[in-house]
Amino acid sequence: MSTAEFDLVVRGGEVHDGTGATGRIADIAVKDGLIVAVGDVAGSGAQEIDATGRIVTPGFVDIHTHYDGQAVWDDATAPSSYHGVTTVVMGNCGVGFAPCKPEDRNGLIELMEGVEDIPAPVMHQGLTWTWESFAEYLDVLEQTPRDIDICALVPHAPVRVYVMGERALKLLPAMPDDVARMREIVADAIRAGAWGVSTSRSTAHKSIGGDYTPTLLAREREIVGLAMGMADAGRGLFEFVAEVQDPDVIGEFEMVRRALKKSGLPGVYSLVQSGQTAAENEGLWRDLLKYAQEAQADGANMRPVVAPRAIGLLLGLEGSQNPFSATPTYRSIAHLPLAERVERMRDPEVRARILSEDPYADSTWPLLKALSYSKMYRFENPPNYTPDVANSLQAIADAEGRPVTEVVYDVLLEDEGMGFIHVPFANYASGDLSACQEMLEDPNSIMGLGDGGAHVGFILDAGFQTWMLTYWVKDRGVIPLPEAIRRMTSDTADVMGLADRGRIREGLRADLNVIDLDRLDFGSPYVAHDLPTGGKRLMQKAVGYEHTIVAGETVYRDGEDTGARPGRLVRSGR
Repeated sequence: MSTAEFDLVVRGGEVHDGTGATGRIADIAVKDGLIVAVGDVAGSGAQEIDATGRIVTPGFVDIHTHYDGQAVWDDATAPSSYHGVTTVVMGNCGVGFAPCKPEDRNGLIELMEGVEDIPAPVMHQGLTWTWESFAEYLDVLEQTPRDIDICALVPHAPVRVYVMGERALKLLPAMPDDVARMREIVADAIRAGAWGVSTSRSTAHKSIGGDYTPTLLAREREIVGLAMGMADAGRGLFEFVAEVQDPDVIGEFEMVRRALKKSGLPGVYSLVQSGQTAAENEGLWRDLLKYAQEAQADGANMRPVVAPRAIGLLLGLEGSQNPFSATPTYRSIAHLPLAERVERMRDPEVRARILSEDPYADSTWPLLKALSYSKMYRFENPPNYTPDVANSLQAIADAEGRPVTEVVYDVLLEDEGMGFIHVPFANYASGDLSACQEMLEDPNSIMGLGDGGAHVGFILDAGFQTWMLTYWVKDRGVIPLPEAIRRMTSDTADVMGLADRGRIREGLRADLNVIDLDRLDFGSPYVAHDLPTGGKRLMQKAVGYEHTIVAGETVYRDGEDTGARPGRLVRSGR
């Protein structure tokens, strides 16, 4: 029989408590999932972790993810959980799966496939659809023990379709009775445990069929109705995505600002530097960065959520997209196993046909035409997220005196077709991360936008927390370690109202990371065929996370899943 006083003691680590304070050497004692002592711990633990020479942080809280579907069919929240994240917030960008009437299920799947690149067959098999209301959806999520904790926002698109049906899909304005019903649904969802509401006003958000998200043209009375639904429930965060490259976007922000001011509740908005050159929209993202200060002075609590590096696409034969995906000849062989496909593509006749065909004419991927070969790079191993513009595929083609499409084709076939082309399409217009640094240094900004659970075949940014520590802290020395940790723990927890986590303090939830900062680094991206129907997704692990602990239990040890499942659905107001 154990005589240990505690369930777990983490000993001798450099403890960074999440407040931004300087780290100190201390022990942490845990009992019944909570931190019960921080300092010199004399008593023993049933489990002891020697953290000498390591940093110990609160578990990271990621407020911008899309695990709405994965959380139904999977008890692991990877890839986010590979990077020290112990709590995620999903339901962002106005898309999700509840509330939903049976006749609307296909439409919501098509929207999620188009906006977040989750294949429809995966969702058709993985989603159980044993819910209609948002409260019932939360009940389904609550039944599964998990590796880490999940929180959910109620998404505007399903709410709008639930209330308005076909009129929502046609982007027609909501009538007063529609708004009243949406307000009621949002309030009920938050009372059931949602953490707020999300919406999108971005033309980039389309269904797989090319239809705009149903929320795109929602008028002010509808936005106010959503915000007042939060107010009726007495809590909540309003998350929104707008057209950050449109000079008229300030009007959209003004509308949301008025709604938040009326509700008395906070809001966050996604912010990136768009455009392929530094001259495009240069002043606009800075104006939107400053907008938070102006809104707060006016009594509306609005903060931008920003990315710590370029948001990048990974194009490859094993991903969901490559520059030739829509050509007739490539489509005729796309179903073949990779090795056979590579062999066919090396055939001179097949190569000539693919290179002669229009890659855009039959493409259903709206981003393709916006991509420039001068912004495409060979993705190196180890991963290089800050490529030199002199090494772009266009620059290589120019130096070699041959068509750039030939260079792109050859790169896709390297490493037996397993390699990727990296396209930093936001936050890299100047060929460096100066825009990211400026955004991160703004005192109102929140670090996020990793999009874990989404874009499974061509974006892999769920490891932004690892990037913060490796690039901005270790490599560049731009952000002090205690501040970087604060940005990923107490800051993100506080904006959501998650008062029981984000700090290492007695009485709070024992979500912790023990990290070998010297070794911390990314693994190479790889393709896992582990989605429903055998669907594939891009994955990436990290080295250096020795222990990721949720409610006092180690869920990942040296990057490997231990099988422990102390995580759960976290409901607001509980």
